[in-house]
Amino acid sequence: MVRTQIQLTEEQVRQLRKLARLEGVSLAEAIRRCVDRALPDPAPRRGALYKRAATLVGHYRGRDVAADVAAKHARYLDPPLD
Repeated sequence: MVRTQIQLTEEQVRQLRKLARLEGVSLAEAIRRCVDRALPDPAPRRGALYKRAATLVGHYRGRDVAADVAAKHARYLDPPLD
C-alpha cells in the first residue's frame, strides 16, 4: 500500500466515520472502498477471460451443426445481410 495524505472537510470526515462504523471497518478502509467505487473497474486479466470462456464451451445447442467454427468463424460472427 501507498501512504498518502489528503484534506477532507469536517462533514466528509463525519460521514466517512459513520460509514466505517456501519461497515465495521477502519476509517482508512472506508476511504479505500469509496475510492474503489469511484474508479472504473480494471480490465480483467487475460487468464480470467480464458477461464470464463472455457466454462462456456459446449453449453450451447447445435454443436454438431457448427463444427466448422474454427475454419469459418466469419460466417458465424458476421453473417451476411439479406
